[in-house]
Amino acid sequence: MSTVDLNSDLGEGLGSWPMGDDAALLEVVTSANVACGFHAGDPTIMRSVAQQAVAKGAAIGAHVSYRDLLGFGRRFIDVDARTLQDEVAYQISALQGMARRAGGQVAFVKPHGGLYNTIVTHEAQAAAVVAAVKECDPGLVLLGLPGSAVLRLADEAGLATAHEAFADRAYTPEGRLVPRSTEGSVLHDPAAIAQRCVSIARGEPIDDINGDPITLRPDSICVHGDTPGAVEIARQVRAALEEAGITLAPFAHG
Repeated sequence: MSTVDLNSDLGEGLGSWPMGDDAALLEVVTSANVACGFHAGDPTIMRSVAQQAVAKGAAIGAHVSYRDLLGFGRRFIDVDARTLQDEVAYQISALQGMARRAGGQVAFVKPHGGLYNTIVTHEAQAAAVVAAVKECDPGLVLLGLPGSAVLRLADEAGLATAHEAFADRAYTPEGRLVPRSTEGSVLHDPAAIAQRCVSIARGEPIDDINGDPITLRPDSICVHGDTPGAVEIARQVRAALEEAGITLAPFAHG
């Protein structure tokens, strides 16, 4: 793989409470997953991050979530499909408006946290997310976990899809994310993460949680903006990728 995208979850503060260093991460990443107010973020933060993304040439993505501010969107919510479709469409539409104000546009959608993990297997909720994306803009790219129900349904619905890997998360042997409640699920060593990302981008195997080889072939690699040391991790990942001759560029263009 000679080109790969580097994305990060941004805009995850709320009012006076900051989360991560959006400005510093936007000096490094090529795509910005902007929280849309349901797990984090608010209108002012959304506008600000969209403006910064436009200035840096980063693609803008709607980071949609369950309605779960208290749980930061990381809990499963047994919401009916119609309501979920409305709520995802609401979030995408809100960011589309803010992106237009900033002189840009939303290029992709990436579900967050509990929703992201649920729609790997939950057919009804996955279908609701796909329907919401398609009705907001069928030209949007849906970013998700390879092999997930949501990407399969998106392909069937005629949407463009992209595969994602995670720089700072451990994987199960099945290629799914190890739950955050499990020890070792979040990685913290910037140098080790950077070399892991080079292997991922080259299509070479990395170790799963058990130490066995697993191969990922993503269009985009995510560095979580709320991970401690996220800026240094992102910087080292980008430097290692570029040193390995891999070009960093957005996978989706608005």
